[in-house]
Amino acid sequence: MIKIYLETLKWEVLPHPPYSLDVAPSDYHLFRSVAHGLVDQHFRSYEEVKNWIDSCIVSKDDQFFRRGIRTLPERRWEKVMVNDGQYFES
Repeated sequence: MIKIYLETLKWEVLPHPPYSLDVAPSDYHLFRSVAHGLVDQHFRSYEEVKNWIDSCIVSKDDQFFRRGIRTLPERRWEKVMVNDGQYFES
């Protein structure tokens, strides 16, 4: 039903696996950045971890998040489709 409706709108429906870690912007863009920031970090409490993560995310500007969304098709989506939706290493 939805597919037919989208066809009436003349929208191109791209094949896409229902969920793939490889195409979740938070997984490949945000979390990679956070992981790099964690190098040599040592925390003594849950509160320190929470504060560090909060400040790390807040420190990212709008362009950081836009870049992550915009690079999804050219860097990740095509690679997922070539691999038939299978998980791949970065």
